[in-house]
Amino acid sequence: METRRTTVRDVRRANRASLLTDLFHGGRQSRQQLGDTTALSQASVSNLIGEMIDEGLVEEAGLVGSDGGRPRSLLRVAPDFGYVAGADVSETRVLVELYDLAMSRLGVAQYALPAPKQPDPCLAAEKLLEGLAAVMAEAGVARAEVLGFGVGVAGVVDQSGGAPVVHSQPTGWDAVPLGAMLRDGTDVPIHVENGAKAVGQAEMWFGAGRGARHAVIVLVGEGVGAAVVMDGRGYRGAHSNAGEWGHTTLVYDGDLCRCGARGCLEAYIGADRIAARLAEATGLAAGPDLLTRVLADEPLAGAAAEVLRRTVGYLGAGIAGLINLFSPERIVLGGRVGLALGERFLTGIREAAARNALRHPYSRTRIDLCQLGPDAVAMGAATLPIARLLADGGLPTATGPAPMSRAAHRRAAARDRT
Repeated sequence: METRRTTVRDVRRANRASLLTDLFHGGRQSRQQLGDTTALSQASVSNLIGEMIDEGLVEEAGLVGSDGGRPRSLLRVAPDFGYVAGADVSETRVLVELYDLAMSRLGVAQYALPAPKQPDPCLAAEKLLEGLAAVMAEAGVARAEVLGFGVGVAGVVDQSGGAPVVHSQPTGWDAVPLGAMLRDGTDVPIHVENGAKAVGQAEMWFGAGRGARHAVIVLVGEGVGAAVVMDGRGYRGAHSNAGEWGHTTLVYDGDLCRCGARGCLEAYIGADRIAARLAEATGLAAGPDLLTRVLADEPLAGAAAEVLRRTVGYLGAGIAGLINLFSPERIVLGGRVGLALGERFLTGIREAAARNALRHPYSRTRIDLCQLGPDAVAMGAATLPIARLLADGGLPTATGPAPMSRAAHRRAAARDRT
């Protein structure tokens, strides 16, 4: 196999990426601090930071004192250099959000998807594009300022062919070319990812996974999934389908799962199944808010309490399997159902995991709740284009031009008018 030679351009891109990534994740720092944390020479730091300041990618943000010398300028990634959109495609809705590079949310658009609970891919794509246009208009952001549009979906996202293709048995999406469908409607760069993996990246960057090198972020909602992080990197598996935790077998020949198999974990802790069991136990109508209504009761009614006790046991047993398989530093529990159960029964979930996990790996694992809330898929998806920007050091790629900052866009627009 031919080995590609590293060029000066490659080295420059890698050094810029190192500086930009350190600034984004580490917050405001001086040039000297960046030299220490990236192991680059002060001359390299000064030259590359100067380039990025000229481009509007990095900006000065205050001063810090030094030992007996002049105060040093602090630097940060410029929040308005560009904007990123993120979306959550669930079985019942499409949610689109717009962020700046400080992850301040600037626009929100939400659309309901009609029953049945197998969303039409064409309708979902239509609403995604409609939502992208809506949040850009709300924030007053032009197309040239949008660095990318990340979309989180349920199921396996196959990236091997270039344009992302979605496979999801529970939602009936079989080889849906969602990436191509969206690219037909916009020239904003498109990134499609499994929703749990998108949340996992956001929690590792900003939330309960921050600082860990080995973690599993689990989402429990209408579906059940996981994002596995090994040595600081997300693990996708050979064909991008690692993390389908909800479709691992909990009970041999057990309850029928909506994927068609029996005994899947999702058949015991998925939102619809919990609601159905609670409805049967209490006589209340099953619905998306039934779990919340039952959890609001104090104390819990006897029949409902038994359903929830068993559900907590199933969840803890599923988490124990992840601990035994991956021996992570942290398990981070999120999703609408995961947080609802965790906020009330975290001690019980930990106890159930301890009963079912091997003692040594359990003793070295911490089980925490997600910090970004139950609806973090859109935010997580918005980090996908940011990851691309950081990896490229803000330089143009083989597939597109360099991003244009808001200031640069305004200058170009003024030139066009004259």
